[in-house]
Amino acid sequence: MSDRSQPIIIEQSFNKSKEVVWSTITDPNKMREWFFENIPDFIPEVGFKTRFNVDAGERQFMHIWKITEVIPFEKIVYNWRYENMYGNAFVSFELFDRDIETLLRITNLGLETFPQDIPEFSRESCTDGWEYFINQRLKEYLNQ
Repeated sequence: MSDRSQPIIIEQSFNKSKEVVWSTITDPNKMREWFFENIPDFIPEVGFKTRFNVDAGERQFMHIWKITEVIPFEKIVYNWRYENMYGNAFVSFELFDRDIETLLRITNLGLETFPQDIPEFSRESCTDGWEYFINQRLKEYLNQ
């Protein structure tokens, strides 16, 4: 289980400008299209908080996000927790210029602080989730 303490890092390049990718990861109307459809609001400002439920079938996960760092068009960091559950994660979205592309790097820290007996908090499940959102959903959204 020691690998749960290592950060999960997912990278994906997009043939879009940093401004377009930034807008897609910070505009709630766009985020609802590729991330979580029931995000009530999102403002890329330090201190902004939002909460929304995700129904995972056997379990409900009330997501609680608080923005802890923002460098426009470069980096945004969320404190990511769940109501009535211990655990405290930080997820950063970083943008890098790569020639004509923009590289998005997701870094998820703190997985080891969540309950180990909940399958959704396994390293594999978390990695699969980010790969689905970034390498599949976000990529499809930006390529349409």
